[in-house]
Amino acid sequence: MATQTVAVLLSGLKNVFETLLIFCNTMTSLLSRRCFLGTTAAAVTSVGLLAENRFSSAQTAAAQTVTATPFPSQIYKARIIDTPTDTICEQWKAAGFAGMEVSNWNVSPAVARQTRQLVEKYDLRIHSVMRGWTNFNDPAKYEADIESVKTALRTASAYGADTVLLVPCRIGGMKMPEAWDFDIDFDPKTLKVKTVAEGDNSVYADYIAAQNLATESSIRAVESLIPVAAYEGVRIAIENVWNNLWCTPKFFAAFCQYFNHPWVGCYFDLGNHTKYARCEEWIKELGNSIVKLHIKGFKVKEVKGKLGGGPGDWAKIDQASIDWKSVRKLLSDVRYNGWMSIEENGYSDAEYSKILDKIIAGE
Repeated sequence: MATQTVAVLLSGLKNVFETLLIFCNTMTSLLSRRCFLGTTAAAVTSVGLLAENRFSSAQTAAAQTVTATPFPSQIYKARIIDTPTDTICEQWKAAGFAGMEVSNWNVSPAVARQTRQLVEKYDLRIHSVMRGWTNFNDPAKYEADIESVKTALRTASAYGADTVLLVPCRIGGMKMPEAWDFDIDFDPKTLKVKTVAEGDNSVYADYIAAQNLATESSIRAVESLIPVAAYEGVRIAIENVWNNLWCTPKFFAAFCQYFNHPWVGCYFDLGNHTKYARCEEWIKELGNSIVKLHIKGFKVKEVKGKLGGGPGDWAKIDQASIDWKSVRKLLSDVRYNGWMSIEENGYSDAEYSKILDKIIAGE
């Protein structure tokens, strides 16, 4: 009976929210986009926080599979898969994982709910959905990609996930600095880039223009998606994946924090940006913007950048040139409390589980 009452309450709140959105849409001609987001943030957040209650049972189950640590924060181990199966769930549960991230974002709510039931049968949880690359800086693809992210948010809600991983844009094909030579000067209010490296930046004019276009279109896209994210109770977690954008810790943090909204954060990959700067520098700047973590290995062959970046190549997590003890302490310092999903292969599930146990324990 209590469950039915909660369901009715949530349904009623969603109806109220839909009415609020219709009203706000009529006001957008009078209000700026940022004002619109500000005036609806409180109502949006309250509905979303109630929606998060749907995840409590799965979180409780996941909490039963944890690594003992000396830190006050808790990190849950996960793997990434397209579509979960009974066999995969059995294997990952036996290896000590608490959940998974799913890349199959374009399924019906009914299929997603069935998948959620399958996963939770093993006391596991789908914690995130990987929407991945979009092309918000391409006018011909903008609207379709916006709709696809809305679909991913709805699918994530049906899966019982609380996050959608989003890579807003990618650029390339023009002259740009080496990864370890970036020294970006940008306007903290507009995020428009002035220069990207020391010295003469005329050779980077095309890159700077492409960067600014991508930033502007990504801001517009994410802001338009916030009401849907809040309605579904699913956060938009922005990831940077060698897409030649926001290439310094300070700039990427400024982009993620620009929205200043509870439904937008950062999906940070531990190791993915080691060629640009040391992992610790990224964590210090991103701070509590980090809502989810990927982990993989990268080995820097020669340190060149001011912040420790340099040329290198992928390596297994336990062979990476990353000080995992320092990283774990910093994650605790910024009060990160959540999921860490492995994004590499090469070891068995049991071996990866043990490697993550050591990292999470700060060993």
